[in-house]
Amino acid sequence: MNILVSIALKHLLSRKRQSLVSLMGIILGTGFFLAISSLMVGSEKDFLKRLVDNSPHITISDDFRAPRIQPAEMSNSAIEIKNVRPFRETRGIRGYGEILDFLRSKPGVQASEMLLGQGLVTYAGKDTSVTLNGVIPEDLRSVSTIEEYLVSGKVDDLIANPDGILLGSELASKLAIKKGDIFTVVGPSGTVRNFKVLGIFRTGRRSYDETQSFLHITRAQSLLGKVNRINSIIVKTPKPDEALNLSREIEKRFLYKSISWQEASEDLLSTFKIRNTIMYTVVSAVLIVAAFGIYNVISTVVLEKQRDIAILKSIGFEPKDILKIFLSQGIILGLVGCVFGLPFGMSLMGLLMSINFKPPGATQSIGMPIDWGIWQFMVAISFALGASILAAYLPAKKAASVNPVDIIRGGT
Repeated sequence: MNILVSIALKHLLSRKRQSLVSLMGIILGTGFFLAISSLMVGSEKDFLKRLVDNSPHITISDDFRAPRIQPAEMSNSAIEIKNVRPFRETRGIRGYGEILDFLRSKPGVQASEMLLGQGLVTYAGKDTSVTLNGVIPEDLRSVSTIEEYLVSGKVDDLIANPDGILLGSELASKLAIKKGDIFTVVGPSGTVRNFKVLGIFRTGRRSYDETQSFLHITRAQSLLGKVNRINSIIVKTPKPDEALNLSREIEKRFLYKSISWQEASEDLLSTFKIRNTIMYTVVSAVLIVAAFGIYNVISTVVLEKQRDIAILKSIGFEPKDILKIFLSQGIILGLVGCVFGLPFGMSLMGLLMSINFKPPGATQSIGMPIDWGIWQFMVAISFALGASILAAYLPAKKAASVNPVDIIRGGT
């Protein structure tokens, strides 16, 4: 094998300029492939982190995916019912304790009950609607990452003062409310309560920060007129990818509508798949172009070294040995290209990370999200080596099929 590699190196060094150009193509291709793919994957992970972390992995509501079948519909007789309205009832999840016990029996799964509703905030002559998230403050850390986004205050303040509330930054700005202020919230049934602002959070999603608030579940039940009721259970799983299967299991067992974050964001996930396909196609094209340079160099060597190939075969080299010689040239160029291309790609990644920009309407500058995971490097190496070997295979196969008798006879 050492002899084969030695011959391959001599062939490459005999055409230094062409080999160097091919090598530069692999280096540039590997570097740009690594930088662009890490940027795309990093932006996807950053978006999904914000999406997944800001929202529960699974949300169980007091709805049913399919409406209940009415007794009249189960009858075989011809019965038609018109203008029938359902009885007015206080909605909620019945037997939610059993659901919570089931979820908490799963290793690593965190779950907590919630009561969601709408209220009207009144402050300094301004009125605006707000979504009230009645939560158990002690569970908030385990099922939500809202504490990470608090720009003032902390969740422990909500535990110490049940009459407090956490507001989104956009809502607080709209009402000119700051931490420590007291304002009035009016419930759907006309119940009025005063709350003290204990904290303000900013997630970066304007629609969320402008409408959401968190308060103690007992105060939400009183304000919404649903004492001892809940209408939602939020669940966090140890691995977000497991949420879809668990949500299906929950719905099958308890019938209540259970939506995973994958189902809630199905359109976005489809968009990411399309974007990744386009991204890998585009960046792979750079390596394919570089592979043509390798193909050109090795094809030229094969044409120039036909007599040498014939001599090697005549002294006992097998066709597979000739194939290995020219495949080795492609592997050598691919490996050397990766050795220099990966540092080049890492420098591009570092350069991209240093870029900060402020999108229109944003209040803070943001940086480029780069994924430094080992998977990106493995993919870049695989694509570079794959393109190099593929480019070398066709001329190598042609070299292996050379008939030494024809070459030597034709040269005499």
